[in-house]
Amino acid sequence: MIPADKALSAPRNFQLRCALAYGAAVAVNGVILPYFPVWLQHLAFSSFEIGAILAAQMILRVMAAPLAGIIADRMPERGAMLVWSAGLSLITAVALFVTHSFWAVLLVFGLQAALFAPYSTIVESIAVTGVRRWGFQYGMMRVWGSIGFVAATLAAGHSVGIAGGDAVLPALVIAFVLTVAGAAAAPRLGKAGAVPALGRGPDSGHRARLDLHMLMFGASLIQASHGMFYAFGTLHWQQMGFSSGAIGILWSAGVLAEILVFFCAGWIAKRLSPWTLMRLGCAVAIVRWAVFPLSLGFIGYLVLQLVHAFTFAFVHLGLQYRLVESVREEQESSVQGAYVFYNGGLLGLSTLLSGLLYRQFGAPGFLGMSVIAIAGLMAIAFAARLQPHRAAAGG
Repeated sequence: MIPADKALSAPRNFQLRCALAYGAAVAVNGVILPYFPVWLQHLAFSSFEIGAILAAQMILRVMAAPLAGIIADRMPERGAMLVWSAGLSLITAVALFVTHSFWAVLLVFGLQAALFAPYSTIVESIAVTGVRRWGFQYGMMRVWGSIGFVAATLAAGHSVGIAGGDAVLPALVIAFVLTVAGAAAAPRLGKAGAVPALGRGPDSGHRARLDLHMLMFGASLIQASHGMFYAFGTLHWQQMGFSSGAIGILWSAGVLAEILVFFCAGWIAKRLSPWTLMRLGCAVAIVRWAVFPLSLGFIGYLVLQLVHAFTFAFVHLGLQYRLVESVREEQESSVQGAYVFYNGGLLGLSTLLSGLLYRQFGAPGFLGMSVIAIAGLMAIAFAARLQPHRAAAGG
């Protein structure tokens, strides 16, 4: 990792403030991903209408994130966009209480996705700037995003179990109120690039670095290989006869493994290079999805869920550490926005492909996710060959 910059002092409680912002941001996903479709169904929307609303918000989020990242890099203070993003998103969440028709919900929820898209991107860029400037531990900040997701999912699930679909919007509003608090708490670092990244030459900008775009593309392919699991993992386990309680344990095991990796990220980063982290994650993903269709029993699937630590967390950590080494600070938000674009776009395509594969082949369709993981490994290997082999370029 890059040595801490001793010339400047870090904002007070930097890691704690980033952790709060991470937890709030991912808590929103902890409500939307599992339970927003429940509210849409509560409004008696058809399956096609529900799919259209969810697809539209995904497309708008992917389109908005790169543009927002470029704008944030040019603002006097990146944190100001966090406040606008959280505040306006909260307004759209409240507006959903009075929207009941398909077109109204499509418009408001799509607008919410576009407005909230910059939030996680900018929190990520602020945290990575802290890693670059002062040597903070990225994992100790990012782990609270995973914890926030679990806490929000459990709390919202309990509420939905009591009140049904009526509980979803209040839970969503509470989550967005937390993002406003997180935006207010997030560290203020001034204009990106005010402090030069140590050892960075003028050629380290990501726009001219094909290797960085290929790296983000490859890492996004690995994340996209989870598409069929996210969409049909629960259905597969139900068909195998697992109870709801057992399925809940399996989902929790994957998130807990991810949390453990983020807690140990500093120790791991001292022993494994970013490239090694990503390659290990790719290799495990190939095996994970190839084995997933088999009848493994509860213990077998529990072990398989624990390797989520490799297929998600190792790849994400490796990518972020590599970006710290390669991207100048004034382009941090832009490159994080580009990663969101690749990640969201490829995951959306993977999800669509998963529907076709699962309808045609059932559980053996998971082998298609192994093929996607192989493509991700090849892209990351190609990125390693493309990287500049000069100290100033991070090679």
